Amino acid sequence: MSSLLIGDLGTPELLIILAIVVLVFGASKLPELARGSGRALRIFKAETKSLGDDDEDGATKTQSQLELEARQAAEREAFEAKQAADREASHRDDSA
Repeated sequence: MSSLLIGDLGTPELLIILAIVVLVFGASKLPELARGSGRALRIFKAETKSLGDDDEDGATKTQSQLELEARQAAEREAFEAKQAADREASHRDDSA
């Protein structure tokens, strides 16, 4: 009996996994999860690039890197504020 690898998954299996994900997280949360994953990937790519740049250029940052960091910080703050507001709203709904 061979072990199940990701490469062995067919279309029916992937559809079943997708249906389970939708059931677990709910359709309304999926765009938020995708957005958060995209932000995390963008931050990861920027950090790995800056690690390579630090090795070459020292500790100096370019204007585009500073703008990216400022934009990421603003997005992170907005995302955290939205999460806090959502938690507060759900807490009010639960207590009512």
